[in-house]
Amino acid sequence: MIVRKTAAELEKMRRSGLLVYRILEMLKGMAVEGATTMDLELAAEKTIADAGAKPAFKGYYVPAAGEAFKFVLCTSVNEEIVHGMPNAKRVLKKGDIVSIDTGVKLDGYYGDSAITVGIGEVGEGTRRLLEVTRQSLELAIDRVRSGNRLFDVCGTVQNYVETNGFSIVREYVGHGIGTQLHEEPQVPNYVDRKNDNPRLKPGMVLAVEPMVNAGRPEVTVLKDKWTAVARDGSYSAHFEHCIAVTEAGPWVLTRP
Repeated sequence: MIVRKTAAELEKMRRSGLLVYRILEMLKGMAVEGATTMDLELAAEKTIADAGAKPAFKGYYVPAAGEAFKFVLCTSVNEEIVHGMPNAKRVLKKGDIVSIDTGVKLDGYYGDSAITVGIGEVGEGTRRLLEVTRQSLELAIDRVRSGNRLFDVCGTVQNYVETNGFSIVREYVGHGIGTQLHEEPQVPNYVDRKNDNPRLKPGMVLAVEPMVNAGRPEVTVLKDKWTAVARDGSYSAHFEHCIAVTEAGPWVLTRP
């Protein structure tokens, strides 16, 4: 069942979303050559605690992994797509890219967002991967409008990414969000005819999160049971926002 939020609930989600935005802006500045992914984790964990919020990811149980996630961030470097785990030994190097994904629960409501950051100078192909992934999300946000259907959002990401010569990861998708981190509907980054195609209505909130590989779309999960990587070793980018459907158009809850 898709849960539609009231105006008061959306305001609570807005506060969660802005906290996530503040965390990611801080981490963007910290993601430099010589920093470790654990440096980012510790800073984010302190900021979440200081805000009186709870981390959305830490303690989240996933049956496929057989355990709960141990961190407040997912930090996925280069060919890692999602669910990379912070590590004090993972030093960021010039030319790397790192996807930083985090979520919080504040006053009973979740916020969730992700960015991918280039470390120092990155190559032209990598810059283009980041820009196409980011722009696919912006185009999808514009389709999160009352009266449109879910496939309008999904198809917009797919069309833009594939037209630009990159590939869409199939195994991981966006989602509804509210009092639960993952709610209905699932939001693939491609048109999946096996899925429902609900009409978008005011009060729905979608976490839209393109995951785009520079090479082929196939995924492998590492032996840690969490980290998903591009099977061909190509770089992967990931951006995410939470967007509310309103009568006035899309409202991005995870940025000012």
